[in-house]
Amino acid sequence: QVQLVESGGGWVPPGGSLRLSCAASGSIFGSWPMGWYRQAPGKQRELVATISSAGNPDYADSVQGRFTVSRGNARNTVDLQMSSLKSEDTAVYYCNFRHLGATYWGNGTLVTVSS
Repeated sequence: QVQLVESGGGWVPPGGSLRLSCAASGSIFGSWPMGWYRQAPGKQRELVATISSAGNPDYADSVQGRFTVSRGNARNTVDLQMSSLKSEDTAVYYCNFRHLGATYWGNGTLVTVSS
C-alpha cells in the first residue's frame, strides 16, 4: 500500500508564491512518476504538472512559466513551486503517484488566491 502526504498550501494574495510538497511512502521500489492536479469549486479535476522518474516535467498551458515541478531530495517526493499566482489558481491541489499500474492520490491541500 502507498500513502501520500502533502504539505504547503494556504492563502496568498494575487501575484504571490506558494510551495507544495508531497511524499510517497509504503511498499515502493525505485522512483516513479509523480504530479499535481487541482480541482476548483464546481469544476473537474485537472492536470497541473507531472514529472517523470527521470525528472522530466510537463505542465498544463495555464501554469506554464509560472509553476515549477521538481523531484525532492528524497526518493518519490515532489515539490510544486507556484509563482505569480492568480485568483483562478484557487483550488484544492492533489498529489498524484503512479506505481506498478496503480494510481494514488493525496487528500488534497487548499490553495486560496485572493486579496
